[in-house]
Amino acid sequence: MRQVSCRNCGNRVLVEKYSEAHTSVQWLEESQVVCPELGRENGRANAQRTCGALRQTINDLADAGELEMSLRSYPVPGKLS
Repeated sequence: MRQVSCRNCGNRVLVEKYSEAHTSVQWLEESQVVCPELGRENGRANAQRTCGALRQTINDLADAGELEMSLRSYPVPGKLS
């Protein structure tokens, strides 16, 4: 996983891209505490499940070739002949 900082708020997360559509994000701190988009409003947790600014940062890095697709592979269940 590669460390990425959100261009909007500077929050750091770990990211791994498996395909254009599949991205794994690991938050290093509680997301609702450190992310302004996911934070609490009027004392209530925001129902939003993803940060658009962070998603855009990750997509921009991938489009620029600065975040490569993961080469990690997993065994496929079944028997080998």
